[in-house]
Formats: sequence, structure tokens, C-alpha cells
Amino acid sequence: MAAMTLSDILAPITPERFFAEFYDRQPLHIRGDERKFASVLGWRGINRLLDMTHIWSSHSLRLYMDTGQVPAEAYCTRATGRDGTQVMQPEAAKLRDWITRGASVVMNDTDSLTPGIGGVSQAIEDAGLGKVQANIYVSFQSHKAFPTHFDTHDVWAVQVEGEKTWNIWSERAEWPIPHPAFRNLGQAHHDRARGTLREKVHLRAGDLLYLPRGWYHDALAEAPTSVHIAYGVNASLGVDLAGMLFERAIQDPLFRQPLPRQDGTPAAQFALNSRAAALGNRLAEYCREPKVLEALAKHVSNYRFERPPIDILAARGLAAPEAAAADPDQATAEDGAPVFRVVAGGAKPVRRGSEWLLKTAAATVPLSPAEAEATSWVLARREVTGPVLQAEHPGVDAPLLLQRLASAGLLTEAA
Repeated sequence: MAAMTLSDILAPITPERFFAEFYDRQPLHIRGDERKFASVLGWRGINRLLDMTHIWSSHSLRLYMDTGQVPAEAYCTRATGRDGTQVMQPEAAKLRDWITRGASVVMNDTDSLTPGIGGVSQAIEDAGLGKVQANIYVSFQSHKAFPTHFDTHDVWAVQVEGEKTWNIWSERAEWPIPHPAFRNLGQAHHDRARGTLREKVHLRAGDLLYLPRGWYHDALAEAPTSVHIAYGVNASLGVDLAGMLFERAIQDPLFRQPLPRQDGTPAAQFALNSRAAALGNRLAEYCREPKVLEALAKHVSNYRFERPPIDILAARGLAAPEAAAADPDQATAEDGAPVFRVVAGGAKPVRRGSEWLLKTAAATVPLSPAEAEATSWVLARREVTGPVLQAEHPGVDAPLLLQRLASAGLLTEAA
């Protein structure tokens, strides 16, 4: 699968129009074909993630029931983690019970857990929009997970399954940040501050909703099920410069000197005011220093999570990472079809007169010319699925051929 880009995510809107009209200005709903984000995540992928029980805790996997968070004790048990520490770990039976009752499932910090989810994360970060953190939201008809609220980051909501209706309100909090001053406002404040209903946005699979930081919203599943991935995008901020100026200031003796002692006299107050003005002027001077400006530009340009690819075989000189990354035929578990891994060990069809044969330790497989060509194509890959094989070789019965090759010991169904 080719790497995803910001243009792919925004299509048919161009990035140029997005930055000119919507970025940090107003919400944007982009309708898309249900195939648009089909490779990002599906039900099989969700189940596989949930099956990785050891990576989840009451913090990373949370349940919400009708705008209230389900207590950890209601769906988790105390367990010993892989590092020997005590954790509250979700219990499958309790999780299923809450899901049966309609609880929403939120899987946090999933931005690099699968290639599909990671592809969107990387595309947004490659566009210089900031650090991306992704949460998966699985919800069910008529059960709302959260009341009206704003987020302290931009939200890119990618709908991958089902349908969900979002209420977008007219008001926006003024560039909130993840600080108690904004996180502890209370629901009564939000209900007053949200304003009037601006629009209802109905998301279907393949749709994208962009919400600038601070925009009030809430959502409700309108179909039996809904799955969306909320990519939270944290941009670099002005307060980041303040942190950099602190590091610069500690190198200056003026900032390391004690402030004028206060004894209640006008002279003491004047001395303190004068020192504060001098310190402010010095900070302004720092903001014009080439080294500070260079460091600031580098900080903004590199403000993303590191997501370097790791190819173990390539590190040992056994495979080329470029070839593996560019292989459009690489099978994934997201397409819903069985994934077959090639375990042939150099086997290939050979011609005997007018016939083609494939011999293994387990069997001899007779092949038609078209099947011989398709088999050679299969055995040159690591993994394959029926739909991929059928698309490349429409003249063969792909599922039947794969089963025959598996029975001969050439393929094994991947987990």
C-alpha cells in the first residue's frame, strides 16, 4: 500500500484550500467513498488489538456509558503486568458484558499500533501540523460517550465503520491548552459557553471531520455501530518559546541575580519595577538573537513524534527495506480475507511436456498454464490473499488455488 499523504486524507479538498479557508479557522466535513479509509482499520483489526490484552490497562482502554466513565473496577481486574508491577487490566468477560449493554470503548494512544492507523498519523505529521496521537472510539446506537466539550488540540475524526452524527456548536474556546485552567471548567460552564447549534454533521464510513482546537462538539452513533479514529494534533505553541527563553535566561547573570528586597517603601517598589522592565527588555533581545530564532524554527519544523521504521532483516543485510515498504501486494489482515504466508523454500512450477507440475514433499500439484504463472507470482511474495491474487490473475480460481497450494505445504494461513 502506498504511503498516505495529506492530499489523500483531504481529497477532494486540496491542502492549499484547507490551509487558506479551514485550518485553525472553522470545522470541515469531507465526504468520502467508504473505500477511502478502508485500509486504516476494520473490525478484524479492532478485535486483534483488543486481543493484545497485555498492552491495555484502565488508562489506555476506557469504557463510557451514556456520558459517564465506567469505573475501572467494573471492567478490570488487578493483575501482574509483564514487568512485574500491579495493573488494572481489562477482563474479556466483563468487557463483553459492558459492550452488550451499549458502552462505548475508547482505545487510547493507538497512533502507531497498526500500519493503517500509523499511515494517517505520519501523513499529518509530514505536513508539519504537529504531534499526532490517535484514539479509537467504538460506540453503539443511541448511547453517547461524552457530553458537549472542546478539545485542547485539533481533531481529525476519520470514520472507518458505521455512522455517527456530530453536533457542532457555534462557539469556540480561545486556544485552550492541556492545563487545569482549561480542563477543570466543569460541564455547566461548557453547556453555557457552547452557544447555539451551528450544524449537524452525519459521518459515514470514508468521511473526515476536522475540528479546530477549542471548538465545542458532541456526537451520537446513529447506526447500530460506529467506529472512528480521532487523531489529536498538537501544534507547537507560543508557550514553547517561553520554555526556550528560560533555558537562554539561565545563561545570563542578570536573571540569576536576586530580585530587589521589598520593605514596603516606594524606593524598594521602584527598584523591583525597574528590574522587571530590564528583564523584559532582555527577553525581547533574546527573541532577536539568531541562535534563538534558529532553534525556534528547528523546534517548529521537527515538532512531531519520531516514527522511524525498523526492518530487522534489512538491518542484517537480508532484505531491502525500500522493496518491502513499496510492495503493493503485501497482504494485510484488514481486507477480511484469509492471509496466506509463503513457506515454499524455493519451490517453483516446472514444465513436463504440455503439463505444468509443482512437486513438494507433501504432494505433486498439476497446474494449468495460467495457474503455473499465478503460482510463480504467489511464491515470489511473502504473503497473499485471495482478492489480491484474483486481481492480478483473473483467469484462475484464486481461493481454490491458494487452498491447493496450502494443502501441498507451500502456504500457511497467517495468524
